[in-house]
Amino acid sequence: MMRRRDIFRVGVAGAAGLFGLRQVKAAAVEERQKVAYHLSDLDKVGFVLGNIKNHYEGTGGKVDIVLVVHGPALAAFKSKSASAAISSRFSGLVRDGLTPHACANTMHGMDVALTDLLDGFHAAETGGVVKLAELQRQGYAYLRP
Repeated sequence: MMRRRDIFRVGVAGAAGLFGLRQVKAAAVEERQKVAYHLSDLDKVGFVLGNIKNHYEGTGGKVDIVLVVHGPALAAFKSKSASAAISSRFSGLVRDGLTPHACANTMHGMDVALTDLLDGFHAAETGGVVKLAELQRQGYAYLRP
């Protein structure tokens, strides 16, 4: 016959097992990653696009990525002057789900309209750094490679 102490131990072990199953189930239903990439350096455009591609591949596409571009880096995304390599990589990433935003302040300073940029860009009307702060407040991880 089981003693009370043994019954208590079995009950505690069972509860711990159920708690462990809940944690495993929660991990299996994990939320998608949300990541904001910050790009302002012209010499890092190819590097950042490569990182984003690797991020999609590394998560099996289970990630929401926003790219916020401002400053000198925006020049690389002008549709009339973008290199074929940048244009191709960028359009592939947009097809994968990338949501790119161009800083409205930089666009104004460079006298560039949204229509002058590669297809897929949205305007960060309040500015690139403000957009990045908003994304972080929404739970996006901030990356500045």
